[in-house]
Amino acid sequence: MVRTETDVLVVGGGIIGLAVAWQTAQRGLSVAVLDPDPGHGAAQVAAGMLAPVTELQYGEEPLLRLGMASNARYAAFAAELEEVSGLSTGYRACGTLAVALDSDDRAELLELYAFHQRLGLDSTWLTGREARRLEPMLAPSVRGGLHVAEDHQVDGRRVGAALVAACRRAGVRLVPAAAARLTVRSDRATGAVADSGEEFTADQVVLAAGSRSHLLPGLPDGVLPPVRPVKGQVVRLRVPPVYAPFLSRNVRAVVRGCHIYLVPREDGELVIGATTEELGYDTTVTAGGVYELLRDAHELIPGITELPLVETGAGLRPGSPDNAPLLGPTALPGLVAATGHHRNGVLLTPVTGDLIAEYLATGRLPELAAPFLTSRFSRTPTLAQEVLR
Repeated sequence: MVRTETDVLVVGGGIIGLAVAWQTAQRGLSVAVLDPDPGHGAAQVAAGMLAPVTELQYGEEPLLRLGMASNARYAAFAAELEEVSGLSTGYRACGTLAVALDSDDRAELLELYAFHQRLGLDSTWLTGREARRLEPMLAPSVRGGLHVAEDHQVDGRRVGAALVAACRRAGVRLVPAAAARLTVRSDRATGAVADSGEEFTADQVVLAAGSRSHLLPGLPDGVLPPVRPVKGQVVRLRVPPVYAPFLSRNVRAVVRGCHIYLVPREDGELVIGATTEELGYDTTVTAGGVYELLRDAHELIPGITELPLVETGAGLRPGSPDNAPLLGPTALPGLVAATGHHRNGVLLTPVTGDLIAEYLATGRLPELAAPFLTSRFSRTPTLAQEVLR
């Protein structure tokens, strides 16, 4: 059996795992990433909204702080990544407009606006007419809107490709294989064996395998809470030049109780998403899911039916028990979590890379990560409290 030694082994090469690997290598540590297809995963389907404010739900203030810190970091992160990789990330500082289609939706959106004001967030209430002035393609039935100038977007697929290139340039070894099992010796994580038969030993192992993180063979019971898959279906349309500009910013709404968003790319792609389905590891694209997205999008933007349909897809978000990420050291020494990001994986990529790389390099975890330790689901004390700073 071939054996490879590194300072850090990252199990999972989606954009979270790759960001951790890249940031860690920049701090002078040797890093290997185990993944059958690095740069792919849930981000291939995600629309890429960077929307910590318009995504905010009651009781998620710690997640808001984490998301806003990551969003504030994104412009510099994207610029550095593009410079190193030579590839575009599709980052756009375009803002987001959330709109209401009926009186019930308007009342709900007004409550969210009041919540924003109590938290001191920068959002602006618009009448229906003002919302349509910003986005003329909106339906005449729009009753009001909430404009958040600092909620932006990025292209998850492009970020994945750029991170692969950046990791290679930083000396990260990308191994196109799956982790067959975690290796544990003397009650400490020491690496993993790949399905290719190669064994990797490392001082620290980062678990960033998305919705399958807690299923890694060899992982002791109770070290990681269940990370469930949450299915999301998306539709991709093309805006012909004759219709441009179709939308100039992200648009989101609640239609008949279902959340929908539309993300216009600079290259003419329009992404519509996303369903939320608790169906295990099923990634089937269904007629019903596509129909609901197009139906609700048409009610919001009637002109949508004139656009060519170019792609449908489904992916799995990794959801934790409280839908917030799992970050930092676990109850198993040597094993570090970077998973469970649910609907915020693309948004939280820069801050997750920073926080985990800082811990791997220094042994101290920034205070921003404190609400997201795996120990919040366990009554058993861990060493987590000792590493916070």
